[in-house]
Amino acid sequence: MVKACEDWLIANKFIPEKEVFMFSYFKGNGEDGLHLAYSEDGYTWESLKNDTSFLTPEVGKDKLMRDPCIIKGGDGLYHMVWTVSWTDKGIGYANSKDLINWSEQQFIPVMQHEQKTRNTWAPEITYDEVNKEYMMYWASTIIGAFPETQSTEDSGYNHRMYYTITKDFKTFSDTKLLYDPGFNVIDATIQRQNNKYIMFLKDETKKPVQKNLKIAFSDKLTGPYTEASEPITGNYWAEGPTAININGNWIVYFDKYRDHKYGAIQSKDLKTWKDISDSIKFPKGTRHGSVFKVSSKLLQDLKSE
Repeated sequence: MVKACEDWLIANKFIPEKEVFMFSYFKGNGEDGLHLAYSEDGYTWESLKNDTSFLTPEVGKDKLMRDPCIIKGGDGLYHMVWTVSWTDKGIGYANSKDLINWSEQQFIPVMQHEQKTRNTWAPEITYDEVNKEYMMYWASTIIGAFPETQSTEDSGYNHRMYYTITKDFKTFSDTKLLYDPGFNVIDATIQRQNNKYIMFLKDETKKPVQKNLKIAFSDKLTGPYTEASEPITGNYWAEGPTAININGNWIVYFDKYRDHKYGAIQSKDLKTWKDISDSIKFPKGTRHGSVFKVSSKLLQDLKSE
């Protein structure tokens, strides 16, 4: 009786529908595609569909689906971008109403104009509610660019963050530089807090070693962003941050890729961070993904897959 009453209140929009947390990720090298896990509290995560793929990659030079980033857009659709290859000049894109049935996959050649581009890695999307448009952004190395931080470490990669704007994922603005913090930077992800934008990013510098996460801020989604902060992660190598605010606490999940497990840090003020890695549990083999929210009804549909 209580549940029937609650369902009626939700259906008639008197109370909001309950939401749960979802996590998109890949396993191995990303060959089999999109994996999903869910959590009621943001700490304990359970895989869906027996940890098998929801979507097999079909586009790009290597047909991989690494670093899947999913957001819910202003149109109610779930939009996903991902890394298709280690050496391609574009990214993968698809959308879905239910995370089960997906649109035809697209290859978006965001760096095709720059012939010296070596890679297009870890794309993300942030929805700009003010301008009703989407910013897609990613890390690329352009041969010869930013010589002041060029190194022979990590196969000579020397990334900066780039972006493009779209309203419909059909037409795109010219690609522009999003962030040059003065070091080799990858894996940026951006969240909005009130009228500010928070960029969580990885300092990829290997010599002297960094390989940690930092943050920067801006009044506008497209920047300019402040100088990067001091490291917010500890004495381990971290990558692929994804962040969410749960009950006033910011939680940043990340791939402790050398330790083959997931970690997390937590903060109320984005200044003082506590490592809560021992309090979280992810499916074995989880790699660089993104956290977002879905309705409890959608979760039930996913569980039946």
